[in-house]
Amino acid sequence: MDSLLTTTEKPTGDTAGPDIYVIAAHPAWRESRVNRPLMEAAKALPRAQVQDLYSSYPDYAIDVPKEQAALERAQLVVLLHPIQWYSMPALQKLWIDDVLTYGWAYGEGDEQSGPGRALEGKDLWLVATTGGPEGSYHPQGYNRYFFDAFLPPYEQTAALCGMRFLPPLVLHGAHTVDRQTVTQHVATFSQRLQSYPDWPELEDLEQCAACVVPMKDRPVEHLDAATAVKVA
Repeated sequence: MDSLLTTTEKPTGDTAGPDIYVIAAHPAWRESRVNRPLMEAAKALPRAQVQDLYSSYPDYAIDVPKEQAALERAQLVVLLHPIQWYSMPALQKLWIDDVLTYGWAYGEGDEQSGPGRALEGKDLWLVATTGGPEGSYHPQGYNRYFFDAFLPPYEQTAALCGMRFLPPLVLHGAHTVDRQTVTQHVATFSQRLQSYPDWPELEDLEQCAACVVPMKDRPVEHLDAATAVKVA
């Protein structure tokens, strides 16, 4: 992996620091025609901090406190990745499993951890590519459903954390689209990051109230002192 693909945590002249956290996940960057230039465009913006998951965590051992701190600093969280098997890449899913913990990102929490409101009021934006063309995401196409049918897991993840799910930016047919289309798409992405939150469509987009998960709905975990085995 060349040096262009390392995590970017650049200092900036803005004392407030970056307010956009771009989480880029692609298991084969050298094969990427679209996601890689999108990531590089984000890296060029002072207000964006870019996390390249596959370069930072090749052993899949995610630094949870570091990731949570980055999320707390950001107002806009961007998930940048190709759609693989109608979902996100494996390391992106693990990131969500490990980082968006109960009592921090969602749920009632307890006296020690506090309520799970760390992400409440922030925005979540999916920027994704598909291998198949747009026409394949149709009841008469080989993917059988419109692309929106695969968005509920993203939307509900945002809702559970009290985040606003922004209209996704999707480029279909990433393997075959022409270079001009890619260039235009990257320019649109960069412009959107630079102009956030001044997007016309956000004026009528309501904030999402947090979906509170009561503690009684969570398994009780404790450490057995005699066996040192975690049981639930």
